[in-house]
Amino acid sequence: MSQIDGLIAHGVRNLKPYQPGKPVESLERELGLADVIKLASNENPRGVSPNVVNAVNEALSCAARYPDGSGTSLKCKLAERLGVSTEELTLGNGSNDVLDLVVRAFVNPGEEVVVSEHAFAVYVLASMSVNAQLHVVPASGFGHDLAAMSDAVTSKTKLVFVANPNNPTGTYSTRDTVEKFLAALPPAVLAVLDEAYFEYVTNGDYPDGVTLLSRYPNLIVVRTFSKAYGLAGLRVGYGVTSKQIAEVLNRVRHPFNVNALALAAAEAALG
Repeated sequence: MSQIDGLIAHGVRNLKPYQPGKPVESLERELGLADVIKLASNENPRGVSPNVVNAVNEALSCAARYPDGSGTSLKCKLAERLGVSTEELTLGNGSNDVLDLVVRAFVNPGEEVVVSEHAFAVYVLASMSVNAQLHVVPASGFGHDLAAMSDAVTSKTKLVFVANPNNPTGTYSTRDTVEKFLAALPPAVLAVLDEAYFEYVTNGDYPDGVTLLSRYPNLIVVRTFSKAYGLAGLRVGYGVTSKQIAEVLNRVRHPFNVNALALAAAEAALG
C-alpha cells in the first residue's frame, strides 16, 4: 500500500468511479460506425425546446457573473408548479447531486442504507463514500420489493432509497404499495423517492410523491430536468421535502452548484 493509499478515507478506498455512457462520437470513432443511436443513457432524442435555446443564449451575456446561489427564480417557478413553498426545495447539479447531498447531510459512518437490487448506481456510490453499511434487498420481478425493503430496516438504518419508476428496469411501485411502505417506516428513517422518470408514467395507480409529503415528514422526493425536459447536458435536479430537511440539505449544498445557463434553461423549460 502506497503512502497515498493510506490517506484515502475509509469509505472511498474500495470505490470504483461511476462509468457513464460514452458519447456517440466516441463510439463511432472506436467502432468505425456511422449513425449510431444511443439508448443506454436515456437521453431525450427530441432535445431542448426553442424557448430553452433562447433563454440560454440570453443568459450567456451574464456568464461573467456568478449565478444566483439560491436559484430563487427557478425555485419560485417550481414551487408554483408543484404547489409547495420555495423553502421546501433544494436545487442540485443534476438529481444525483441531490441524492449525494442527502447522504452527506444525514448518514454517519456505520449507519445503514437500504437499497434495492438493480437500482441506480449513485445510491451505492454515495453511501459507500461516507462508509455507510449497505443492505441490498433482492429485487422482485426486476422491481423494488418494498415489503422486503421495509423488513430490512433495523435500529441502525438511517436511509432507504426507492426509485419510482426504477432505472434501469423500468418497473414502478403503485400508490398503495408506496403508501404502505412509507406508513411502516420508522419516523427516524428517511425515505428518498427518486422520481427521475416521473413525467413518463401515465398509469392511474402511479403515485405523485410530492402529494405524499404532508403526511410523511421523513420523505424526500427527487426529480430531474435531464429526461423529460432534455437538459441532461446542463445538469439540473431538485429535491422536494419538509422545510426542516431542505434547510439541512442546503447547509451542505455547494455554493453556485447550479450554473447560470442551467438555471435559465430549467426555468424556460417549465414554460
